[in-house]
Amino acid sequence: MLRDLPNIDGACLEVPTIDRLQATPSTHPPRILLLYGSLRERSYSRFLTQEAERLLKHFGAETRVFDPQGLPLPDGADVSHPKVQELRELSLWSEGQVWTSPERHGAMSGVMKAQIDWIPLSVGAVRPTQGRTLAVMQVSGGSQSFNAVNQMRVLGRWMRMVTIPNQSSVAKAFQEFDEAGRMKPSSYYDRVVDVMEELVKFTLLTRDVTPYLTDRYSERKESGEALMRRVNLKAAT
Repeated sequence: MLRDLPNIDGACLEVPTIDRLQATPSTHPPRILLLYGSLRERSYSRFLTQEAERLLKHFGAETRVFDPQGLPLPDGADVSHPKVQELRELSLWSEGQVWTSPERHGAMSGVMKAQIDWIPLSVGAVRPTQGRTLAVMQVSGGSQSFNAVNQMRVLGRWMRMVTIPNQSSVAKAFQEFDEAGRMKPSSYYDRVVDVMEELVKFTLLTRDVTPYLTDRYSERKESGEALMRRVNLKAAT
């Protein structure tokens, strides 16, 4: 009861109930945006992204792959730059995303980080990433590592995304793709299939209830206080 919670604003408090989850299911294919973190001609992160896209299409998703070539460094251009606008519009279009980075010096690549940095947490009342599902993958030149995927998980949480439990880390990537850039059969490939399958499942489960899942007491309280300030200011004038 509220008397046991003296610091709670009762007008902004909402007890979660199952009836709020009864959204009308969407019928369009899940919309997935894929980002990769390398500009090299023979880019294994791009190859892995393209392999993921083929799987997503097989699972019934609609996909878009963003080409980072020509994207300026964060703060190196105005937000009106065509590549920045393209990236932001694709993020708004998406219901789920895949981030794939090479590991560089024990971290995600600068190309990958730049793309994420250009996507804001909010633009006015619009949030380009909040509530969207996310799958993270990485490629390594040497032994298996999870540094890049771990970093991207931190960023996904910061961007308020629903990062799925499964992930992929492909070690010695130069051995895992043929000359045409297709991934060879292996346990690594099987894991990529698992990750894309799981991403589509999570996207289907969450996309219609995202407004409910991301509705917060603190933000309802803040917007309520802002409304009261406007009302009081109007009354005073």
